[in-house]
Amino acid sequence: MESPDIMIHPLFHLGPLAITSTVVTTWGIMAILWLCAWLVSRRLSITPGPLQSAIEGMVVAIESAVSAAAPQHARQIMPLIASLWIFLVIANLCGLIPGVHSPTRDLSATAALAILVFLSTHWYGIRIQGLKSYLKHYLSPSPILLPFHLISEVTRTVALAVRLFGNIMSLEMAAVLILLVAGFLAPVPILMLHIIEALVQAYIFGMLALIYVAGGIQSQQSRQARQGDDNA
Repeated sequence: MESPDIMIHPLFHLGPLAITSTVVTTWGIMAILWLCAWLVSRRLSITPGPLQSAIEGMVVAIESAVSAAAPQHARQIMPLIASLWIFLVIANLCGLIPGVHSPTRDLSATAALAILVFLSTHWYGIRIQGLKSYLKHYLSPSPILLPFHLISEVTRTVALAVRLFGNIMSLEMAAVLILLVAGFLAPVPILMLHIIEALVQAYIFGMLALIYVAGGIQSQQSRQARQGDDNA
């Protein structure tokens, strides 16, 4: 495990930009994902082998979850949610590699992911419903609720970032403390705990992102449906 000082202090600079180990690890994960996607997409077959079958099963599982939350717009938001889930699984698990820490152990990384979800929620809502129609839901059912809607947008974004950061940080700290007390007598249970918790946290973050994006879209559809019922 790396110390928090290594996460904060820059490894090198690119002009005015300070590059920390979190940034390097994130770049590495992105490069690995791009390379894997490129290699897999080059050898697609009508009769899939074990690897292609596993990947297709993963894609179908994610697509089913997205379709359940936003059936009419699953194809549009699928790339975002699938990318988040796959990235977070690898990012949370890479802390098991000696000398590497999980990027999601850094609050700046989880805050960036939460901001991405925040911006994506509004981007999809505006793209699908239009700016005027999308902004109306902040005044529904009464303009008095506008401040509360705005506060909820900020608080849920902060909670999304802090939840992932806190869980991954506490998980790695707990693993270090147990190893210091028990030595290497219980490495397998700690390893299994880390894997399970990393997968659970990736699932929770991705599912919350899906709920937020789908909620931003469907809030308009629900309002339009209610208006249609009233007119009928």
